[in-house]
Amino acid sequence: MSSKPPKKTQTREGFKTNEYIVYPAHGVGKIIAIEEQEIAGAKLELFVITFEKDKMTLRVPTSKIANVGMRKLSESDYVGKALETLTGRARIKRTMWSRRAQEYEAKINSGDLGSIAEVVRDLYRSDTQPEQSYSERQLYESALDRMAREIAAVRGCTETEAIQEIEKMLAKGPRRGARTEAEAEEADGDNQEEAA
Repeated sequence: MSSKPPKKTQTREGFKTNEYIVYPAHGVGKIIAIEEQEIAGAKLELFVITFEKDKMTLRVPTSKIANVGMRKLSESDYVGKALETLTGRARIKRTMWSRRAQEYEAKINSGDLGSIAEVVRDLYRSDTQPEQSYSERQLYESALDRMAREIAAVRGCTETEAIQEIEKMLAKGPRRGARTEAEAEEADGDNQEEAA
């Protein structure tokens, strides 16, 4: 008989070590360990999650994962739906930028791939479109990064390949090029109506 203890895969709350997960506030991370710590006399079981790109490690009590919204990676078909979202028409509300920015930030931090895809779609600008403001660009890049990381983890490809796929889908969307004369006239007509 060997004196080695049996090797066990650590699993808690449906999550296991060496599994990629999505933590809403930080995106895709990897559970590298499940450890116990004693804090104020109480034993606490923690997921140790590393976010390699951000060079950050997080310790989350196993009992709190539902509260923080930690989830498994999206299924492959949901990734497909999120990518399909990118080909749709951008939906930009006519509210003040500060309110829209808060809504975009909330969608990004929801951790939901479909909501993040909506932000990417709505803030995307092709080369022929007007330049984005600094804050728009920051939100767009944050959403793009979150989306690419999850797609890369689900599909087992690099983030660069995931970004290329996202950009390919965005290019298929309506009105990604220069506005046609009819659209320009329609927009001018809308502006005149608002001024009246």
